[in-house]
Amino acid sequence: MILYPAIDLKDGACVRLLRGDMARVTVFNTDPAAQARAFQDAGFTRLHLVDLNGAFAGRPVNAEAVAAILAAIDMPVQLGGGIRDADTVEMWLEAGVGRVILGTLALREPDLVKAICARFPDRIAVGIDARDGRVAVEGWAEQSDMTARDLARRFEDAGVAAVIYTDIDRDGALRGVNVEATARLAESLSMPVIASGGVSGLDDLKALKAVADTGIEGVISGRALYDGRLDPRAALDLLAAWAREAARC
Repeated sequence: MILYPAIDLKDGACVRLLRGDMARVTVFNTDPAAQARAFQDAGFTRLHLVDLNGAFAGRPVNAEAVAAILAAIDMPVQLGGGIRDADTVEMWLEAGVGRVILGTLALREPDLVKAICARFPDRIAVGIDARDGRVAVEGWAEQSDMTARDLARRFEDAGVAAVIYTDIDRDGALRGVNVEATARLAESLSMPVIASGGVSGLDDLKALKAVADTGIEGVISGRALYDGRLDPRAALDLLAAWAREAARC
């Protein structure tokens, strides 16, 4: 299982929102590149990056901060937020982003997402953010009638690298991951699932590991890493121990 530290960008700074509310924001670092380097130096091997302003604007807004992060580290980055067309996907991939996350576009234009996946195989993740089981888009400002499962299943066999599933009601709230809903989604798909929202400590990693055979390949953590509830060394050591155990089996 891969642990992805999260950097959410708002007005050029690293922030965390509470349940996706742009008015309920905590600034953790005004130097995103330095934060990315700190995560890499701590031993993380992947980075999850979101342009929050872009998610609301429908276009990249924090491009300067993203470029600084890409220049500061050499670990793979997955990026979402405000990416609504193939040209923007191509721009970010050429800039050095390893994986682009499509959320609103997946709901609004699924055929376009499939075409993008065919053009950039294994470089596209579908971001599914849900509140009460229903997909929310446009920076979580709009609620749809589509269930997370129904949206994800649109992209079976489309070449999607992973589905990133976020429980909005738990995001930034440190209430624990919605393990049951994440496992249920993963079990219904052939694509790997990355859990997001609510990580509060090592117990959440252990709970996800217990259901990892459903298809959960990773988990994203933000606030818990920033405020010290999830110790990076302890978390990475735990994941390494699981990897050694799996290798012996």
